[in-house]
Amino acid sequence: MPETVLLLHGLMMRSPAMLPLAGRLRRRGFRPRLFGYPTLWRSPGTAIERLALQLYGFGEGPVHLVAHSLGGLIAAEALSRYQRLPPGRLVCLGSPIAGSAAARGLADKGLGFFSGKSGPLLRGGLIHLPEGRQVGMIAGSRSRGLGKFFGNLDGINDGTVGLWETRLPGLADHIVVPTSHSGLAFSLLAAELAANFLEAGVFRP
Repeated sequence: MPETVLLLHGLMMRSPAMLPLAGRLRRRGFRPRLFGYPTLWRSPGTAIERLALQLYGFGEGPVHLVAHSLGGLIAAEALSRYQRLPPGRLVCLGSPIAGSAAARGLADKGLGFFSGKSGPLLRGGLIHLPEGRQVGMIAGSRSRGLGKFFGNLDGINDGTVGLWETRLPGLADHIVVPTSHSGLAFSLLAAELAANFLEAGVFRP
């Protein structure tokens, strides 16, 4: 029986953006499902609750999660806040789990509306990763994106998120690929690495 993988999109995206990744994971033997949620005009708490309820609906699982950018924060918060969810691994694609300098820069310039109600979560990041879960991070190193014009992204970055923003204690694995922030959702290499992690808990078995 193929294992289920829920795919979460990022800020100002819709679930169809994850269809290329879904197809690649399906070819690796998984059963992908898209999880859509409003990123601007509703609180992330609503998406977190909906995600947890959907995970409960799968029963014993396992149910994995692959999430781009803001989606990784939503997924990690759901896994941290709710108990007795089905087991499974989480792969984040360029998620600013340590907080987003670009989001903070937007707010400082009076442009926080571009982050909508997801702004506070993006600016602050996570307090900690979910306990008892293997979480892997795929970060990008191609600096193409508008985020670098609003936040201090010194060093390696994907144009929106700095490499240091993708690290927190407790990550099971972390890897960098030559891709921009938005490109992480469409990268063939990132898809293959994500499938590796879902299967074995490491990106390069």
